[in-house]
Amino acid sequence: MGKMEQMKHIRIEREGAVGILTIARRERLNSLDVETAQDFRRAGLQLARDRDVRAVLIRGEGGVFCSGADLKYIRDGGDRDDLGYLQPDTRKPDEGYGEIFKQILEYIHSTISEIRRAPKPFIAAVDGPAAAGGFGIAMSCDLVIASERAWFEWAYFKTGLTGAESSTFFLPRLVGLRKALELVLLNPRLTARDALDWGLINRVVPDGSLDCEALKIATQLAKSPTAAVGVAKNLLNQAAGMDRLDVHLDAELTELARIADGPNFAEGLAAFFEKRSPEFESE
Repeated sequence: MGKMEQMKHIRIEREGAVGILTIARRERLNSLDVETAQDFRRAGLQLARDRDVRAVLIRGEGGVFCSGADLKYIRDGGDRDDLGYLQPDTRKPDEGYGEIFKQILEYIHSTISEIRRAPKPFIAAVDGPAAAGGFGIAMSCDLVIASERAWFEWAYFKTGLTGAESSTFFLPRLVGLRKALELVLLNPRLTARDALDWGLINRVVPDGSLDCEALKIATQLAKSPTAAVGVAKNLLNQAAGMDRLDVHLDAELTELARIADGPNFAEGLAAFFEKRSPEFESE
């Protein structure tokens, strides 16, 4: 690899005109706490706006793509010093988890928005699990390449949440409303081959060859006429209604934060860490 920039849990590398963004927090299944989400946004914007970078790869380290927001960080109360700008004076810090989710998701959502606006292709290289927010980040990319051992899961209902990180926006556009409802309501865990059949991803490659194959595709795209690629991507975005993405991301964040303040998420979070089935109530 070429030049490398290392943040705490995010790494940027350059291979010619290809930028490679790696989520490197394997001990937490490449989940994002607020610091990692901030660095993810910083790296994503840097690569999206660098004119010398003509294609971008997003990948995870250690056989995991990304598992979304860090539930342990959320359970433990987040970073209270950094919650001040989100916390109304009348709200006690222990009243639910919505503000802690906002603290993380605002950075992830702004990165997803930048990925869609960027006048260059973004490719997700998925090895191992892409679940919840990791699923949404992968779906927001222009192309998705997966290893045979990759798997995809919407997963939000497992902890009583509503969906965020663009997942409820992209699913009906990628697979149609009926299949999107099946993915959300029944929450199947899709193998890479399943995801290919459903139209969620573009290509499946053998285990061990993902990085090489994804870089090959990114290098091919980096040699394409950059201005034409940017215009074509923008036209396709318009045709797919991407002008509504930011509005939808705001709605996802508002609704998830509201639900995260309720008793069902508290129960789902407890059940997740106690490795048992949750007992949700009608709210």
